[in-house]
Amino acid sequence: MNVVLAVDAIVPPLTGIGRYTWELARHYSEQDSGLTSVRFDFAGQWIENPSQLLDEKSVRSSNRVPRFLRVPASIGKWRRRREMRKYLFHSPNYFLPESVDGGIVTVHDLSVFKFPETHPVERLRHFERAFASTLSRSLHLITDSEAIRKEVIEYFGWSHDKITAVPLGVPAAFGPYSAAELTQPLHEYGLSPGNYSLCVSTLEPRKRIERLLQAYAELPVALRQRWPLVLAGSKGWLNETLSRQITVGESQGWLRYLGFVPEPVLPSLYAGARAFFFPSQYEGFGLPVLEALASGVPTLTSNCSSLPEVANGAAWLVEPDDHAALREGVEKVLSDDTWRTAAVTRGLQVAGEATWAKCAHCTLDVYRRFE
Repeated sequence: MNVVLAVDAIVPPLTGIGRYTWELARHYSEQDSGLTSVRFDFAGQWIENPSQLLDEKSVRSSNRVPRFLRVPASIGKWRRRREMRKYLFHSPNYFLPESVDGGIVTVHDLSVFKFPETHPVERLRHFERAFASTLSRSLHLITDSEAIRKEVIEYFGWSHDKITAVPLGVPAAFGPYSAAELTQPLHEYGLSPGNYSLCVSTLEPRKRIERLLQAYAELPVALRQRWPLVLAGSKGWLNETLSRQITVGESQGWLRYLGFVPEPVLPSLYAGARAFFFPSQYEGFGLPVLEALASGVPTLTSNCSSLPEVANGAAWLVEPDDHAALREGVEKVLSDDTWRTAAVTRGLQVAGEATWAKCAHCTLDVYRRFE
């Protein structure tokens, strides 16, 4: 089986889609992947070794690859298009290149269509220009969850047998760690194991971080003082009100905003948390929830979109826009020791079954339908 994987999303620091793309590329590069031939395409250029794309000094977000990372080009665009027909093309990031006549596409969610107000205008325009063309040329679609698979079927009228849900995985670095192992990396951020709660999320409207802060602000003072909330993530957009809330929370001492946290630090940050909160309104999958469960951290998340599917009975579920339910849920996850013990056990079971190797193997099974 000959496959081309588009690796445009492997641009550091990795987003969720970048992580997904990198994990597929990493597994496909292994000798026992089951592929006869695999090639990696970055913005119309062949890449010999996708791991080199992780070097921030070599690759920038301008969709240009340094010459030393490219496979020497010996064919023109027309000949390249002809050669591509010998391969099954997979785009893990919504869009097929115009030069590809047919292929497989991963659609992570439909937030651009369902919640357009939560996206930058440039992204909306890109979908308007190119997504219909991608769908018309797609042989098959992959989604990260069964919830999004059903949405795509209903929204676009696609046949059930042309869409497959392939759940994502969690890196082995996420797991429970002892306090001794966590002390030094957390000290760098002025934190100590077990003495804070955590939310990892881009600051954008559909993540409902403002709702979480409102709920946290109303917790009993003793709880807020004992386990202040640590918020980690890039600033995103449409977050002026949220920025003001963060300023107030920090001034009152129950909130810490770390901003962007480098990926190597995240496993320690998760594992050291008393609890994890992720009340997002809508997700294609919800990797932070899976990462928290893998870390042995009691978790609260939303009862909508794909999140109940990902949590699989291991998290406390709430309606994110129900203020009282969210506030009560946060308090329970912080302080109900009986529930917390059971949640940790179940969470480790759920996360233990969700590996990137399994995701890659299931994706290969989709490819085999087109051999």
